[in-house]
Amino acid sequence: MEYFDILDENGNKTGKIKLREQVHKDGDWHRGVFVFVINSKKEILLQKRSATKESNPSKWTVSASGHLGTGDSSYEAAVRETEEELGIKVDTQKLEYLFTVKEQQRPKDGFLDNEFIDIYWLWIDDDREDFNIQKEEVEEIKWVSYEEFKAMVKNKDKRLIQHDEIHDKLFEKLEENFRKS
Repeated sequence: MEYFDILDENGNKTGKIKLREQVHKDGDWHRGVFVFVINSKKEILLQKRSATKESNPSKWTVSASGHLGTGDSSYEAAVRETEEELGIKVDTQKLEYLFTVKEQQRPKDGFLDNEFIDIYWLWIDDDREDFNIQKEEVEEIKWVSYEEFKAMVKNKDKRLIQHDEIHDKLFEKLEENFRKS
């Protein structure tokens, strides 16, 4: 059983905790993390969510993601989810917090996802394909070029979970980073 800290509309802990299922049924605010894994070729690793996921099954999304359990820090959750879902041993020198987005999604009837999402990126030095993915969570992974990912977002590709504000801010950060290198 997974418990979440309940947040107010400003992202502050309320002191209440609830089961994950109840949080999504009631639409309570809670916190999650997204980790974008990027390689030295400036490719972004995308994951295809498992077909058995409750929300957005078999859709492409961020490299790794998850919720904060009760008492978790955002950073701990980012490391945990990346290691669990992709089998990547996280080099904490390369995991960087970028920003937080307040997002509301309704992926299906009766599922209310009101979430503060902390966004991270993790730069890795290789473009390996041999990740040890968590089959319960991840159906498949693939590297896509920055340009391909940007086109998927711009064209509202139905195979990709759309996170407009997150993607826009990520593209700004990536372009700034690419100009520096």
